[in-house]
Amino acid sequence: MVFVSHVLIALLGVVAGIVFGAIPGMTATMAVAVFLPMTYAYDLDTALFLLLGLYVGGISGGLVPAILINIPGTPSSITTTFDGYPMAKRGEGERALKVGITASLVGGMISLVCLWLFTPLLSAAALKFSSVEKFLIILFALTVIAALSKGQMLRGIFAGFLGVLTSLCGMFSVNNAYRMVPSFMKSKMQEGFQLLPVLIGLFAIAQIFQEAEEGMRFKVEKTDNGSKELSTFSLKDFKGQGVNLVRSSLIGTFMGILPGVGGSAASILAYAQTKNFSKHPELLGTGVAEGLIASEASNNGLTGGALIPLLSLGIPGDSTTAVLISAFMLQGIQVGPLFISQHPDTWNTILIALLVCNILMFICMFYPIKWISKIIYIPRQRLYPIIIMICIVGAYATKNGRIFDVWTLLAFGVIGYIFGKIKIPASCYLIGFILGSDLENYFIQSISSANGSLVVFFTRPIGWVIWVLIFASVAYAIIDDRRSKKKAAQ
Repeated sequence: MVFVSHVLIALLGVVAGIVFGAIPGMTATMAVAVFLPMTYAYDLDTALFLLLGLYVGGISGGLVPAILINIPGTPSSITTTFDGYPMAKRGEGERALKVGITASLVGGMISLVCLWLFTPLLSAAALKFSSVEKFLIILFALTVIAALSKGQMLRGIFAGFLGVLTSLCGMFSVNNAYRMVPSFMKSKMQEGFQLLPVLIGLFAIAQIFQEAEEGMRFKVEKTDNGSKELSTFSLKDFKGQGVNLVRSSLIGTFMGILPGVGGSAASILAYAQTKNFSKHPELLGTGVAEGLIASEASNNGLTGGALIPLLSLGIPGDSTTAVLISAFMLQGIQVGPLFISQHPDTWNTILIALLVCNILMFICMFYPIKWISKIIYIPRQRLYPIIIMICIVGAYATKNGRIFDVWTLLAFGVIGYIFGKIKIPASCYLIGFILGSDLENYFIQSISSANGSLVVFFTRPIGWVIWVLIFASVAYAIIDDRRSKKKAAQ
C-alpha cells in the first residue's frame, strides 16, 4: 500500500510537471518551488516521489510547445524546435511528439543507470574530506556561479556573493554584532531568512510579476490547422538511431554532472554532435526525427546527471536541483559524501522514484498526447492566481505561521523581478544563498583547528586537487564569458 501511495503521488508530480513544462514561461524549477510547501505534510520518501515527478515531468513537458508553436517550454527544449516545429507544420505534430517522448524515456533511463553507478564512487572519494576540503568543495561549487553567468559574469558573481551575505543573517549569534541587519528587523532575523520563501519568491512570484507586466497576452496559433496527419509514429523512426540515442543521452548526463552548465547547453551540444556524425547533416533543421531524438534524449539525460554532484558532493547540478536541496534540508538531511552511507534507504528511494517517474512520464504523455497538447491553450491569467495562493500558504507555514515569511516571499519576488530587469541571474543568487552558511561554518572549523592559520587550506593533497579544479573552472568561465560576449557583439 505504501508503494501504491508513492506511485500515486509521483503521478501527481509528473502530471503537474508536464503542465508547468508545457505552458511557456513556466519551468520545472518553478514547478518544484511551488509544490515544495506540500512536502511539509509528507515524509521524505513521499516528498521525493512528488518532487522528482515534477522534475521529470517539467523537463519532458517542454517539448509540447516547442513542437507545436515553436516556443520551448523549458530552456532545454531549444533544439527541439529545430526539427519538431517543421514536422508539425507538415502535419506531423503527433508523430513528432511521440518521437520526442520516446527519446525522453530512453534518455531518462540511461541517466538513471549513470546515477546508480557513479554517485557511490564520488561519495566514497569524498568521505576522506575534512572541514578544509568541504570548505574548498563549497568554494568550487560557488565557481559554478561564473559558469551560469555566460556573457554577464560580473553580474552573476555579484548575485552569488549577495546570496552568501544574505544567508549569513542569523548564523553564529556571537558574530551578529557585525551583521548588516537594521535594528528594527533584528528580532525577526534571529533565525535569518528561511529558504522556502526565498526560493519561491525568486522563481515563482518574480515570474508572475513579469508575466503581469507583459499583460499575459500570449497567443497560440495552431500549426496543423486540423489537417489529417501525413505520417504517424512507428518504431521505424528509431531505425539506425541507437547510437544517436545513447550518445545524446550520455552527453546530457555528463553535462548535468558539470554544475551550472544547464540543459540548453546539453541539448545544443548533443544536437551539434548528431549533425557532425549524421549521414545527411543537411536534413537536420528541416524536420527529421534524428535531430528531435538528439535534443530530447539529451535534455532528459540531464535529470539523473544533475543529481550526481548533488547527492555525492552536495553541489547542485542545475537550478532545479538547487531547489531540491531545500527538500532535504526541510527533512533535516544533509546531502553530500555521507548521504548514501547514512541514508541508504533514501538513496534506494531516489533510484526507484526516478525509475517510476520516467515510466509514468511516458505513459502520461505518449497515449493521451492529443489532449495534453491542449495545455498550451490554458489562459495564464486564470492559472497564476491559484499559484500565488499556494505560494503564500506555503510561505506562511514555513515556521508554523509567521507573517514575516510571507513578507519575505513578496520581497524576494520583487527582488527576483528586479534581477530579471537588470540581467542578474536569480539561480546564481540562490546557489550563494544555499551554500553560504556551510561556507562560513566549514571556514570557521578549519581556522579553529589550525589555530587561526590560513596555511591549512594549502597543505593537503586533496585540497591541491580541488584548488586546480577551482582555477580550471574559473578559467573556463572567463573564456566562455568572452566567447559569449563576442557572439553577442556579432
